[in-house]
Amino acid sequence: MSTQTPDGFEWTDLDRRAVDTARLLAADAVQKVGNGHPGTAMSLAPAAYTIFQKVMRHDPADPEWAGRDRFVLSPGHTSLTLYTQLFLAGYELELDDLKAFRTHGSRTPGHPEYGHTAGVETTTGPLGQGAANAVGMAMAARYERGLFDPEAPEGTSPFDHTVWAIVSDGDLEEGVSAEASSLAGHQKLGNLVFLYDDNHISIEGDTATAFSEDVLKRYEAYGWHTQRIEPTADGDIDVPALYTALKAARAETGRPSIIAMRTIIAWPAPNARNTEASHGSALGADEIAATKRVLGFDPEQSFEVTEEVLRHTRRALDRGAEAHAAWDKRIAEWRAVDPERAALFDRVGKGELPEGWEDALPVFEEGKSVATRAASGKVLQALGPVLPELWGGSADLAGSNNTTIDGTSSFLPEGNPLPEADPYGRTVHFGIREFSMAAEMNGIALHGNTRVYGGTFLVFSDYMRNAVRMSALMQLPVTYVWTHDSIGLGEDGPTHQPVEHLASLRAIPGLNVVRPADANETVVVWAEILKRHATDPAPHGLALTRQGVPTYAPDQDAAKGGYVLRESSTETPEVIIIATGSEVQLAVAARERLEAEGIGTRVVSMPSVEWFEQQPRSYREHVLPPSVRARVAVEAGIGLTWYRFVGDAGRIVSLEHFGASADAKTLFAAFGFTPENVAAAARESLAAARA
Repeated sequence: MSTQTPDGFEWTDLDRRAVDTARLLAADAVQKVGNGHPGTAMSLAPAAYTIFQKVMRHDPADPEWAGRDRFVLSPGHTSLTLYTQLFLAGYELELDDLKAFRTHGSRTPGHPEYGHTAGVETTTGPLGQGAANAVGMAMAARYERGLFDPEAPEGTSPFDHTVWAIVSDGDLEEGVSAEASSLAGHQKLGNLVFLYDDNHISIEGDTATAFSEDVLKRYEAYGWHTQRIEPTADGDIDVPALYTALKAARAETGRPSIIAMRTIIAWPAPNARNTEASHGSALGADEIAATKRVLGFDPEQSFEVTEEVLRHTRRALDRGAEAHAAWDKRIAEWRAVDPERAALFDRVGKGELPEGWEDALPVFEEGKSVATRAASGKVLQALGPVLPELWGGSADLAGSNNTTIDGTSSFLPEGNPLPEADPYGRTVHFGIREFSMAAEMNGIALHGNTRVYGGTFLVFSDYMRNAVRMSALMQLPVTYVWTHDSIGLGEDGPTHQPVEHLASLRAIPGLNVVRPADANETVVVWAEILKRHATDPAPHGLALTRQGVPTYAPDQDAAKGGYVLRESSTETPEVIIIATGSEVQLAVAARERLEAEGIGTRVVSMPSVEWFEQQPRSYREHVLPPSVRARVAVEAGIGLTWYRFVGDAGRIVSLEHFGASADAKTLFAAFGFTPENVAAAARESLAAARA
């Protein structure tokens, strides 16, 4: 028996059996391991199946295919919603992987992990961020089209595709999703579709405990296209209505779309349905057996998948191959018409930089006072013409962050009144939405084929932190431009002066924090970040000064994270001063005082602790000889980072309290960041080393 609708949708008994198979696989997987989230995976199975089997353009044989649609499961706790569809469609997952759910080393971890499981487009779990990732992917898709095929009529380009995301009540309660959804509506991202699982259940019970707004009215106010579908009489998803809504959402290219879909969690479990217990606990053997009877499955069998069902669902491989072949034909025609952009596409896809790109980098005059934020801005403006794939902006602080790569080209939709508005523009206005900016940058990086950066003040990295952590977890090549990096920002006072932030960010595994000492060091580290994009992808956070700092001669060893900026007059230094950022000038001035006293002093600039620790031991010991125990570290923040570098005889000139409202010169002097105090710390360390 099958259902056919006028718009070409067909729903057969095999489709129903496949959906019920997915429901029970989810229940069995959680029951086997003893923990997990079965209920949502059971109720969402028809929706996820419809997307993967009936609507979405994808090729299970090539999960990285550039022409694919993207799928984001924002409520990552219901990872089985995704894993079951990947298994049924013919991705790399097998039944044994579902049986190994949530166990060590399996390809089915508790939450989907990017780079770990084929077909998983992003790591999700912290609610709301998957929604923001999807917004970033949709932004990247538009920018990619602008890079490679901007003149093509709508819907005809091989770079046209849709970003599909399932979102939950929890996702839409998190503020980050509101930030991202607001921007998506403003940007008129017509290639983005949210399917909202409106199941009224959270861990604490009915969502009426905390959530009562009209979500679709909110999204209508954001500028989204909204639809709602009602369940069938028995409480299940009305699949034909869902298919019609998904098609309508895909056809709406002038606005992002959201479809609200009322579901019954754990449907059709006789007793567990519509309960908070089914959200995060195994159903129990008796309830699973009862559910299997309801669905016509053998209650004595677990992980039951018939060959007939698998043959039916694995036809997704054939459909994927056909879609891929059609795309290959279109891309070949595009290459023939536009070989120059095709060459750009190939270079960018490989993560390569164009020949001679470094010739565009600026060199700053020694001795001049230049803020490193200003130097960073000059680097971006210089690279803009030679790296068209590089784009980004700021959380409404572009003038302060110096993140405007092209002031004549803003990434804004058609109809925006700004004269520089361009749907394919270079400069992104993220708005005062730091958290979603970072999560959107993750989505942009995950989408591929561009390079993204985003700026705000270093102190506001607190707003971004969980998304920064996610970029580190996924090892995404995003670049955070964090300016106003210390008490040196001055009169704005302690609310805006970062103190604990450098140490706190360095504590995130996989994040490289880079704090250059001067303008030329800023150039070198920017170049190193770009070189690492393909060879050693990882997020980087640049910490840049508001105030001017002296400019030194360029030294390419800055790319090693730490290097000898000023050498000792003695063959072996008696004391080493390690400094970062604006405090390097204090180390240099202190060295002059110490050398005048006959104390051989080496100054090490260490823009990136992480890069330095990646160097061979021989290099690290050349820069910081173990025999030299007298050491001083200088940084205008808490000293937590530096204890392992200075040792038991060392001293740290740091800031172990919040700042104050005053000009930078006054604050540095008041808090002991002076050449005299650094030199005094060096003498103390020398005495301790000799004791």
